[in-house]
Amino acid sequence: MKIQKFLIPLASLALIAASFFYYGWKGVAVSTGVLVMWMLLHFNRMLQVLKRAANRPVGYVDSAVMLNAKLRPQATLLHAVALTKSLGELLSPKDSQPEIYRWTDGSQSYVSAEFRDGKLKKWTLVRPEQPLDVASPPATDAAP
Repeated sequence: MKIQKFLIPLASLALIAASFFYYGWKGVAVSTGVLVMWMLLHFNRMLQVLKRAANRPVGYVDSAVMLNAKLRPQATLLHAVALTKSLGELLSPKDSQPEIYRWTDGSQSYVSAEFRDGKLKKWTLVRPEQPLDVASPPATDAAP
């Protein structure tokens, strides 16, 4: 069960109750103002991330290798979108768990990420095979 669904509202109510107990209605006003400001900061961050992602192609990232290095377990989908500055290409059926997203770079390398309940569980980096260049002989420094 997700503890954050219950812990944050209960902690907010406990803060408001404690502020009323110690400071009366002035404390309730201040603690409510703090909670509203905290919610507005999170909402503003989400809007900024989505605004940056709106101007990029879906599923594109500058470097899949760098994205692979920066991803961490339990990261949120919003954090992944902030890293890539792009919405991921949804590979799984809509509204089903797990959600699988893919970000591809210019060299056709891609990162597939699996999210369960909005948290990153696992991801894989796939790089295309580079063909060996056998047509050109190795350069030699000796003169004939």
